[in-house]
Order: sequence, then structure tokens, then C-alpha cells
Amino acid sequence: MAQAGTGSEPGFPFSAIVGQDTLRLALTLCAVHPGIGGVLVRGEKGTAKSTVVRALAALLPPVDDGNGGRPARLVELPVGATEDRVVGSLDLEKVLRDGERAFQPGLLAAAHDGVLYVDEVNLLHDHLVDVLLDAAAMGRVHIERDGVSHSHPARFVLVGTMNPEEGELRPQLLDRFGLAVDVAASREVDVRMQVVRRRLDFEADPAGFAARYADEDSALARRIAAARAALPAIELSDTELRRIAALCASFDVDGMRADLVLARTATAHAAWRGADAVAEEDVRVAAELTLPHRRRRDPFDEPGLDPQQLEDAMRDAAEQANQPEPEPEPDPDGPGGGAPEPESDGASPDGAQQSAEPSESEQPGPVRAPERAAAAPSAQFKTRLLTIPGVGEGAPGRRSRSRSAQGRTVRPTTEAGRGLHLVGTLFAAAEHQVARGRRDGRMVLAPSDIRGAHREGREGNLVVFVVDASGSMAARDRLSAVTGAVVSLLRDAYQRRDKVAVITVRGAAAELVLPPTSSVDVAVRRLRSLRTGGKTPLAQGFLKAREVVLREKVRDPQRRAMVVALTDGRATGGADPVHRARVAATLLAGESVASVVVDCESGMVRLGLARDLATALRGAYIRLGELSAEQVAGVVRAGTAKLAA
Repeated sequence: MAQAGTGSEPGFPFSAIVGQDTLRLALTLCAVHPGIGGVLVRGEKGTAKSTVVRALAALLPPVDDGNGGRPARLVELPVGATEDRVVGSLDLEKVLRDGERAFQPGLLAAAHDGVLYVDEVNLLHDHLVDVLLDAAAMGRVHIERDGVSHSHPARFVLVGTMNPEEGELRPQLLDRFGLAVDVAASREVDVRMQVVRRRLDFEADPAGFAARYADEDSALARRIAAARAALPAIELSDTELRRIAALCASFDVDGMRADLVLARTATAHAAWRGADAVAEEDVRVAAELTLPHRRRRDPFDEPGLDPQQLEDAMRDAAEQANQPEPEPEPDPDGPGGGAPEPESDGASPDGAQQSAEPSESEQPGPVRAPERAAAAPSAQFKTRLLTIPGVGEGAPGRRSRSRSAQGRTVRPTTEAGRGLHLVGTLFAAAEHQVARGRRDGRMVLAPSDIRGAHREGREGNLVVFVVDASGSMAARDRLSAVTGAVVSLLRDAYQRRDKVAVITVRGAAAELVLPPTSSVDVAVRRLRSLRTGGKTPLAQGFLKAREVVLREKVRDPQRRAMVVALTDGRATGGADPVHRARVAATLLAGESVASVVVDCESGMVRLGLARDLATALRGAYIRLGELSAEQVAGVVRAGTAKLAA
């Protein structure tokens, strides 16, 4: 845990940061009103994300903890933190020493009235992200666990940073962050020079550099404190509230969280600029920070906000805001009681009956049915079924069973390094108390009583797609069906927090078009620009897949791999290409990799080459037209069961 204001060497001053004006404003508004719900900072590496966040804590008002004022803390939450470390747990020392049930606070309590910083928040386990966002939204933490019921305040500025190339947050979690900012390095030469100059000056003399900006930072700190104090008195009129509601409606965001966050952000911005009421300019700024990441519905949608769309929405919202307030409905129990009758039953004002059917001009044009059922990306994959048998120890995810420090406790164990299973330890000690001479008082423990917690969770896997993009596939108009199936499987991989790699087979060689990555949306973009044609060097495809699997085993030995090959099996090019493909498949099978061959062959005459490849892989086989979640899951289980045997 890092604590701002206590180190011997000063940090980089907030006011000395060049550029990143939008990020600095978003952080400042959350400092004024922590109830906004935090900031998600998305950007490429080397864009000063961490520097800006660390500089913010020094600007927050001092905290009165009962012993006088202390500087606000910057608490950093590591990606590998457990839930006990985050929310708190039983104080085992008091339990074992005094027999008292006492609570030991976690990082959320330490971050109270300060900044909670999560670097690489997209790599944090989903359930921990939910815990953080709940606490940030409510300003309080409630714990009901291990026989302890506890609640404590936890008001903090939550900041999560991430590099989208390392994987995106799910849309459901994106929505939970109050604000989101995309950052990138400036392409202007003068700005880049100024960034480097200030950084070099800071490294040469940190204390002297900080002193040069001390007055500016102090002025910012006073302004934040003043805005916080003024916040309760800021007026949010019905006119501006109508503008906010109209904006959120025009962008078709789900739920009401966007409306609430936008209102809080606009109020904070009004307080920040010293106004006594929210105005249109406050709503505009709030919309730019609140809405972009909430427009992302599909995992592969690009987050962002079209400036012209915002202008159009602001213009429409202005018209809505200027409309007169509707007359209140009569009280059913007052004079002339009873609910008012509806004005019409579907008739238009001129008396013509309105039809629920669109007019001829509104009728959609003819839709050409796909030639094959699996041609288009489909939501039919029920991802809970696509698993690898057995229990692994891979990275946290949502696919296969695994032993995991973040998982649920299944049973006590005598294995070391598993954390403490308190109940198991006490039960193990209880049967020896008489023999150890205990009559009353504290329990007598021995090292042999200690039990660890065997936890099981879910892991993410490495899914390697080998896609046949040769001329024979494209000529039969089947590549669209294949890419559609791959996109469906990639959506499955996204939801399960897998790593994915994509290998295409075409021409004279196999190409690794996407090295293993957690950024599944990048894989979809690569597929959409897939090049096709030429021969079918399937042997090279399987050899390339084996190379990828072996290389990833060195980098991430606990992550289990699965190869999904989509091909008609018609290897071409070179001497005896079909035999060489089978030999390469046998080599890949020797690495104990789960595999599935999706047969893309069509037509009256079927050679069955893809089925032969599945046999060589010791994997599973399925036809493209039969591709469904249940069938894929079943064949993966069957194939991996053979490997286990």
C-alpha cells in the first residue's frame, strides 16, 4: 500500500503534467464528488496514466481520523489481491489469542477519504471489480462472512487504468465506472518536447521541481476543497435535469445509472467552476465523460462518442429542456376523481386508425437468407459448456475448473501455501484439547492443526484458432460461414476471459495473424480483413499451432490450451500434403492439447479428410453446419478425455 504525503521524496506535481486535460478534469471532478463512481483510464502504455493518478492524492483535503489531520492516502490494489485483502476478514490473532471475533479492515478501509488506484484493472478478477465499484458507488462497505457482520465507511476516488491491447472490460463492468477517459500520447512535437523536458527536470532534482509547482498545486487543492464545500448548495433545475434525461435517452443507454452519474458530474463541474447552479455547459462536459463507454453493448463494439452525434443530441436535448412542464395529472381521490380516460385507442388525431405495422415506405428490403445456417455470427454458444475437463491452475477466468486463490473455499487441506481455513483448523485442534491438558481458557494449538483452504474457481484458457483461408474455401463461398463461426467462438472466449491466437492457412505458409492476446476484439478486427486464396498448407498450420502452444507454456505454464481448426481437410501444395498434415497433427497431439476439428467440407462428394485429421489430433470432430454450443462442448470433453486417458 502506498500512502501519499509520507514519503521522503516528493511525487510529480499534478499541475506540472503536460496535456491530458480531459483526464485531469475527470479526476478533479471525482475528487470534488467521490459519489460519481470513479474514473476508468484507457490508453496505450507510456501516457502518464499512473503519474497523473498518484499526483492527485496530494491535492485531496487532509483526513481527520480522530488523532488530528493526516494527508489523504493513495492505496494501490495489486491485481493478485484476494477478496479478504480487499474487504477485510477476521482478525485471527484476536480469535486465537482472546477468543474474540474481531474484524481486520482491508484495503477499502485504508482508502477511505483518499484514492484507491487499480493498475491494469481489466486483468483484475471480475468479482473483485464488482466489490470495488459497489463500494465506490455506495461509499460504504458491508461484510457478512466468517461469522462477522461489519460495516464501515469507504468513500474514495476510485481510479482504474488499463491498456485495451491487453483485453477489454466487459460492458457490464464498463457501465459501473462513473467516468471514462481515453488517453494517448500527443503527436505534436512541441508538446512531446515539453513532456520529456519536465520529466528530465524532475528526475534531476525532484524536490526543487516540486517546489516550483507547489503554489499551483496548493491553489488546486484549495479549489477542490471549496468545490466540495459548495456541492450541497448547487442547484440542479428541472430544465437541466430534463436536458440530462433527454441526452441519455437519445444515446439509448441501458438503465438509469448514466442519468444519475451525469447529474452528479454536472453538479460537480458547476461547483468546480464556482457557479451556484448547473448550466448547459456543465451538462455537455459531463456527457463527454459519462456516455462514451456506456454505448458499448456488444463485446466487439468500439467505445467512443462521435462529436457530431453529441452535437445533435445536445441540440435535441435543448429543445426538450425548453418545453413547458406537463400539467400534473388530477388526483384520483380529488374532485372529478378517477384516472383520466385515454384520449384514443390507437386512432390518429384526424380519426384515422393507426396501424402497428410499418408503412410500405418503412418496410425493410428483402433479406437474403444465408446459404448455410452457421454463416453469420451467432449467439447460440452457451459458453458455460465449452470447458476443458479436469482441474487446472491457470489464470483467473470464467471457463474451466481450477484451483484458485480467488475462488470459493471447497474444503480444508493440509497442503501448504493455501491460506488459512479457520474452521478446519479449529476442528482439527478440538479433538486434541483433552490430551493437551486444556480445561478452560484459550484453545491449545499445535502446528499440525493448521489447515489450508482448498479453493476452486474458474480459469481462462488459451484458444488457438487454425483457420483455413485457402482458395478452395473462398471459391465455395464458405469463408463467410467459417469467419462467422469463429466470431461466435471469439465472443465465447471474450466472456470466458481467455487468451486467443489466430493462425490462417493459405498460399505457401501458415501465418500467425494474431499472437496470443487477451484483447479478443483485436482478433475480430483481424478476421474482418482476412486475406484469402492460394493453396492449403495445413501441415504448416498445425506446426505453427504447436509452436504457439509450446511458447506460451514457457510464458504461462499453468494456462491450458485448446486448438480449434476450421478446415475441409484438403491439404495441397508440396509432396503428399495430406500425409504431412496428418503427421503434423500427430505432433501437436503429443503436447496433450485439447482439440476440435470443425469440418467445413460441403457438396455431394465428401472425402472425409477433416475427420482423419481429428483422429490424428486425438481430438473431436464436428461439421460446420452442426456447430452449436452443446455439440462443441461435448466433443471437446470427449477429445480431452482421450488425452487424459
